[in-house]
Amino acid sequence: MTERKSWLSEEGGVDIEQHARRLTSFMEALADGIVSQDELESQEERVAKIMRTLEPKLDDALHAEVSELLCELTAYDIMKLLCSMQEARTKTVFKG
Repeated sequence: MTERKSWLSEEGGVDIEQHARRLTSFMEALADGIVSQDELESQEERVAKIMRTLEPKLDDALHAEVSELLCELTAYDIMKLLCSMQEARTKTVFKG
């Protein structure tokens, strides 16, 4: 049995990204700096496969909690991406 790894950092923040960085498929998809439609579809299928395996094991209450977690995590990931993109923009002012 594998050692359980917390979803949170020692500081209490979300640490799922560090787990993702250990996924071979993720690192291979990012290696060239471009995520192709095929790579995205492959990732979606991996997620769907895990969901199909896990979902029937959950009772209704736990299903509701995991569903909320997945939604909040997705929102967090999108917000983090957008924040990073905004911070990376050039901070110059147009002088015309």
